[in-house]
Amino acid sequence: MWRESSNIGRNQTSSYYVDNTLKHSFSNKTTAKQKSNDLKMPQPDEPYYCSQQIQIPPALPDILKQFTKAAIRTQPKDVLGWSAAYFRALANGETPPVKERLEMPVATQKTDTGLTPGLLRILNKQLGPRKTVDLNIIEEKWKDLALPKEQFDELVRIGGFGGTIEWLRYFALGCSALGENITDAMKTVCEILTADPDGGPSRIPFPLFKDLYTYLAKVDGEISQEHINEVTSHLQYYVDKQEGYVQPRNFTSPDCPKLS
Repeated sequence: MWRESSNIGRNQTSSYYVDNTLKHSFSNKTTAKQKSNDLKMPQPDEPYYCSQQIQIPPALPDILKQFTKAAIRTQPKDVLGWSAAYFRALANGETPPVKERLEMPVATQKTDTGLTPGLLRILNKQLGPRKTVDLNIIEEKWKDLALPKEQFDELVRIGGFGGTIEWLRYFALGCSALGENITDAMKTVCEILTADPDGGPSRIPFPLFKDLYTYLAKVDGEISQEHINEVTSHLQYYVDKQEGYVQPRNFTSPDCPKLS
């Protein structure tokens, strides 16, 4: 009797533990399933599209390709600002702020102003055809290239500029900021304004040379008119043989009077 009662007790206890284990297991599975459902990514509100439904504008790949090449050549300091200026210029039918080639740092700069011959060439391509230009427009193009405002203001101060000005005056002062002296400045003038191909003699019309050289000499304040006349008279000998053009080789030769 005691054994039977003992067996019955054991059976009831075993049944109790089995039932509780099954309930606990089922409860865990239910909880895990609920957690799994909770962790599912929410469905996007936007519908899915197949490749046949997506229409890529035919001109877009070439536009992005040209933009990438331009960015690599120009190496802008402010990529976002430059990109905005680039596409704004294209949209308005203007010349974008793009260098013709990748430019290495210039070791002859007096200070690290950020201005380089390549960037000055960009500004001339954008503003040169206008002859005269409002100073605010020059400043806008200057900012597009992320050039320092202090340098812009300094050139304005030196030139005494205001309102509408002759672009080549500002350009000449920009050339002077890149060199050690007026000879370096006039070499840069010739290299940027020439119609000769790269590696050529960098010739420019003599009247243009005289105009910008005289202007820079007057800004310098220490070069007399007599010395200016001496230089231009000496160069006239070469100009007569070069169909009205002058080149850096002429005014850097040992027999030519120094420009300053």
